[in-house]
Amino acid sequence: MSMNDTPSGERIHIGFFGRRNAGKSSLVNAVTGQDLSVVSDTVGTTTDPVRKSMELLPMGPVVIIDTPGFDDEGALGALRVRKTCQVLNRSDVAVLVADCAAGLGACERELIELFQKKEIPYLIAWNKCDQLRTVPADSDQERYVSALKHTGIEALKERIARLAKPSDDRRMLAGDLVHPGDVVLLVVPIDKAAPKGRLILPQQMTIRDLLDADAAALCVKEHEICEMLDRLRTPPALVITDSQVFEKVSADVPQDIPLTSFSILMARKKGFLDTAVRGVCAIEDLQDGDTVLIAEGCTHHRQCDDIGTVKIPRWLQNYTGKQLQIETCSGMTFPEDLSGYSLIIHCGGCMLNDREVQARMKCAEDQKVPITNYGIAIAYMQGILKRSVSMFPHLLAAISETEEKHA
Repeated sequence: MSMNDTPSGERIHIGFFGRRNAGKSSLVNAVTGQDLSVVSDTVGTTTDPVRKSMELLPMGPVVIIDTPGFDDEGALGALRVRKTCQVLNRSDVAVLVADCAAGLGACERELIELFQKKEIPYLIAWNKCDQLRTVPADSDQERYVSALKHTGIEALKERIARLAKPSDDRRMLAGDLVHPGDVVLLVVPIDKAAPKGRLILPQQMTIRDLLDADAAALCVKEHEICEMLDRLRTPPALVITDSQVFEKVSADVPQDIPLTSFSILMARKKGFLDTAVRGVCAIEDLQDGDTVLIAEGCTHHRQCDDIGTVKIPRWLQNYTGKQLQIETCSGMTFPEDLSGYSLIIHCGGCMLNDREVQARMKCAEDQKVPITNYGIAIAYMQGILKRSVSMFPHLLAAISETEEKHA
């Protein structure tokens, strides 16, 4: 996979923030070397967050986000400010663009408080330093730049790169669960919902992760499992399946072979697995009239038997026997007020970066709304949750504890 093909969820997200007319858009254009954002002397030219996936040296694949002025006014201004706050949830690094002549005002201090509250690494880019008689020395937290004269841009980029989380620190999908030379069986259904001519992103990422670990990834369809197991001299070290066929795969794969799903591994990679396991038992508490939110991190064409809007609601209905209200959200849209929901079931989040997934998770936890994910919920309702997370022993204790509370 080339840098240009790197999924958005695996890129470092760099957000540029500040008041109107501080020169955010001009600085973004200078940093990227492109006319990414519209620039004018009119205050508030940027009205919506502008995103661009690109390769930015020395960091590599990134997403650059230019945001509206945080000091915007009126009803429309409040909407823009809210969108800016949403960008914070997916920013791995924040750049506060401030005007050298104006200094730090209430707007900038409020943004700094938000960066600190959300634990986002940040630095202050003092723009328009070409207007100063004497330019102060840079510090770890500050860089003096001029978007107009392209002064200090390389030093700014290098400092952003040092603040960004190194890719080596990112969680693995499955590579650490196997040994070099192991065979891993991947169950990949090819049905109406499968994209034409390609695998879905979690499947692609898992194959690459296993190859990086010097393991062999062997792909089969769900009806080919038994035949493939008979042909293998040695049982696979692990079987990973699409959650939609979890029940059939569990029946076909011997109990002594570890089994999990792409969705569960993706939740682990995003730092969401423990919370998802703790939240799933809330399915037992659902009552007639309760509302369940099905949340997806991407937008896609809905098929007639779509997993989020059709299959999971059907499985919930069959498992609980309750008349539930189902609401959905997709893409970058996620409700701020979750008080009306009894449970949130989120997708694997492959199109979201780690920080965005964890922000949604924390939003639910802060409002005391249980949250789980597709793979965990499906495994739970099909009675195979313990088996599907058996390679993570600490989770087995958590499942037993929550089961006792709901007994």
